Amino acid sequence: MNIRILTAEEAVTGILKRRPLNEAMSAAGIEERNRELFGKALTAEQAVATIIDDIRKSGDDSVRHYARLLDGQAPSALEVPRSEIDEAAASLPSSLRDALETAAERIRSFHEKQTFESWTHWDEEGGTGQIVRPLDRVGVYVPGGGAAYPSSLLMAVIPARAAGVREVVVATPPGRDGAVPSAVLAAASVAGADAVYRIGGPQAIAAMAHGTESISRVDKIVGPGNVFVTLAKRQVYGIVDIDQLAGPTETLLIADDTASAELAAADLLAQAEHDTMASAILITPSSGLALAVQNALDEQLAELDRAEIIRSSLQHNGGIVLVSSLEEAVELANAYAPEHLCLLVADPWTLVDSIRHAGGIFVGEHSSEALGDYVTGPSHIMPTGGSARFHSPLSVRDFLKITSLFAVNELAEKRLGPTAIRLAEAEGLSAHAMAIRRRRSSDRD
Repeated sequence: MNIRILTAEEAVTGILKRRPLNEAMSAAGIEERNRELFGKALTAEQAVATIIDDIRKSGDDSVRHYARLLDGQAPSALEVPRSEIDEAAASLPSSLRDALETAAERIRSFHEKQTFESWTHWDEEGGTGQIVRPLDRVGVYVPGGGAAYPSSLLMAVIPARAAGVREVVVATPPGRDGAVPSAVLAAASVAGADAVYRIGGPQAIAAMAHGTESISRVDKIVGPGNVFVTLAKRQVYGIVDIDQLAGPTETLLIADDTASAELAAADLLAQAEHDTMASAILITPSSGLALAVQNALDEQLAELDRAEIIRSSLQHNGGIVLVSSLEEAVELANAYAPEHLCLLVADPWTLVDSIRHAGGIFVGEHSSEALGDYVTGPSHIMPTGGSARFHSPLSVRDFLKITSLFAVNELAEKRLGPTAIRLAEAEGLSAHAMAIRRRRSSDRD
């Protein structure tokens, strides 16, 4: 397998070109699958809307129906018993249990430093301010089915707990044996989740958004998932809040001729193994490094379990981009706004200030994105699809809401009233103006 080596111009119109989410979904052949499942031609959006509406109307019965239709099995009890969670935590190999606890502690320590405080300001006219309070109930979606992702659970539940959310529940699809993997249940125990539900896909999103007989509705849903999950989150937004619309995961490396070709290749392979839609891209001004990385990829690929997935990902969505300078590399990176941006250069800190758009910046060869996926501390749930231009990684802030405080006294009413009345009249809202006039002391005397 030879990963493509492209010019900057070729990359901008190719691997660095952003596609709308709906276009990516169509390319995945989803409509044909919907015909098989639903017996008629439905777009992805229509299929998800049908599922959400049915669950809103019929609750648990529809959840089980779609679990059977989409996953081939329907659990009799949606909630995992606490005894099963405790047993999974107790029976886990000590090395894995220790790894979960170490990761959890680092994630917790990082997110507890993210403080957002209430405040008030008082003067002769009264006071204003904001009250910061945590959300009451949050739903965390953890991908699963064919694989287990305990790290994703830790990266979402722990920031919610750090924010002070009263109740945090998890929904995750069971494995082929109908059970939630022990590592995921143990992570739920370590992170402090209040409940785990063995449901996945859009039916899990619909159940948490609308509530069913078994699942109380939440205020916000966070966590990544497949395209059906992403569409479901988009359709329930407004009924509940969501964190983001997660697309395929992506890593962009900027490297110069001092970088290790072996490590750069390893980083690209680690990203590409997520799934065939993952994007792993290297930008470099060094043609020598580009060729060395190309060779190292072929050598290392033979050793990996998910070689076919990696090969497909790199051939369709990956590439090496040759540029004239590191400055041009940064310019392309800012335009692309990657989820993960790794700086494998001689002096990475000289580039950090010039990076405007990235979910996370990984500074130097020791700061591998793979390490960040598990134990560095910041949540690995980051903006994808170029949304790093306006969106942030999951943080404590995602689980807080702000209430504005208005405490105007009579002096402020006299001073500000005429201005407000003039603006109200300009907008044709005479009742607004009258409500202010009636409160002014001079008008009441």
